[in-house]
Amino acid sequence: MVDQDVGPNAGPPRAHAAILLLSVLVVATCGLIYELLAGTLASYLLGDSVTQFSTVIGCYLFAMGGGSFLSRYVRRDELGAFIRVEIMIAALGGWSAAGLFMAFPLAADFRVLLYALVLAIGALVGLEIPLLIRILQHRFGFRELVSNVLTYDYVGALIASLAFPLLLVPHLGMIRTGMVFGLANVAVAIALLLVLRGTRAVAADLVAAGLVGASLIVGLTMAERIQRWSEIAYYGEGVIHSRTTPYQRIVLTRRGADLRLYLNGNLQFSSRDEYRYHEALVWPVLGRVAHPARVLVLGGGDGLAAREILRDDRVRHVQLVDLDPEMTRMFRDTPQLAALNHHSLSSPRMTVTNADAFRWVRAASGPYDAVIVDFPDPTEYSLGKLYTESFYREVARLLAPDGVMVVQSTSPLVAPRSFWTVATTLEAAGLTTRGYHAYVPSFGEWGYTLAGHGQPALIEAAHLPAGLRFLNAVSEPLMFDFPPDMARRVTPVNRLDNQALVRSFAEEWAKYDG
Repeated sequence: MVDQDVGPNAGPPRAHAAILLLSVLVVATCGLIYELLAGTLASYLLGDSVTQFSTVIGCYLFAMGGGSFLSRYVRRDELGAFIRVEIMIAALGGWSAAGLFMAFPLAADFRVLLYALVLAIGALVGLEIPLLIRILQHRFGFRELVSNVLTYDYVGALIASLAFPLLLVPHLGMIRTGMVFGLANVAVAIALLLVLRGTRAVAADLVAAGLVGASLIVGLTMAERIQRWSEIAYYGEGVIHSRTTPYQRIVLTRRGADLRLYLNGNLQFSSRDEYRYHEALVWPVLGRVAHPARVLVLGGGDGLAAREILRDDRVRHVQLVDLDPEMTRMFRDTPQLAALNHHSLSSPRMTVTNADAFRWVRAASGPYDAVIVDFPDPTEYSLGKLYTESFYREVARLLAPDGVMVVQSTSPLVAPRSFWTVATTLEAAGLTTRGYHAYVPSFGEWGYTLAGHGQPALIEAAHLPAGLRFLNAVSEPLMFDFPPDMARRVTPVNRLDNQALVRSFAEEWAKYDG
């Protein structure tokens, strides 16, 4: 028997109130998932995670406020309006990740599309809770109503915030995550429509919900193809491996015989010329250390720097610390990639530790005769902390008194302020430095910084082995000469509380790319 107060403006029957309260939990979870997807995608595709998350969250919350304000203009049939909002959110939110990935290589101004989508989804999500409160107001007292709705809303937010980084992104990926939670919104709409089918016309809304749900199911089955297509369009190369880990998006491409690795869209190496980069990274260090028995590598999860180090018979042990276990597993176990690094990650002289280097160096003990610091460029603050004075002080503690370390330091031609900020920061940590640079065709002019506890450690001439493809006794000293456009300039110290390097890096590369 149906309650007497059923109607377009009446409260729901008592049995339906429980369904509506459960829908608060679902819609709260979905709403936060869409927000996290947009922020994560923006940081992956545009860099600088702090800026992207801050602006995405700010715009999303603003749009939610706008949606809450607009809810006052829904003057009748709040339940019908809520159901249609769920269907629209399912379509926009469910397809948001796939749409943004596909649009990124094609859109003239990706940010306009990104924030338009964020504002649209946020406004629709902002409509949900006010409409639900009005629908439920006839079944609960005001205090009980607010308590119930907010409790379910906050529990949903907790579920989303824990599940997104720990389960969803690592196991489903961003495109499938969007589709799955779009289907959750569709499920809420269909459940309510089925409950109401005896009291109102629901056929049109059921068809709309069914079409959106069907499109999301198709999207789920095609998620890998969508991701692959968008990456091929973006990179202009065949994608042979792609994986989203809790830490980054790993993409490996092939063009002919050339293998290329991209992390979060940024090129890390090309197999055509990576030997130039890695010989220049490793041998100016090993060539200046009399007895490099113990070597520490921070970053370098592809094993290519380790390959160069293990060519030196004087090296007895290499400790490599890289954050992402998927990275080291891929370059250890994939035959083609393991052949590229000469199976360095499987060497009995090698120990691989997957850990945050910032924390690892604080707990580690030395000394190491040589330290190779090979992190990605400081495109965001989580990477910028690995270029700070406090980090370098800990690394210096691990360096032997006559040891030498090197830091890859971005391009001194494109980003001279950023390059010399690394030297200034190392010096603030108590080390003596010498900068140098090498031409790597895939990157252009690239820079490195040697550092040691005193000038004797940074001797002028390095002892190089025979058989290197790039460096020799003539070319190696030339790398330390800087023409005027790359010459040293006054730069700030990069500290945790200012992250000056991240800001200068973004400014200098934006001018170059723009």
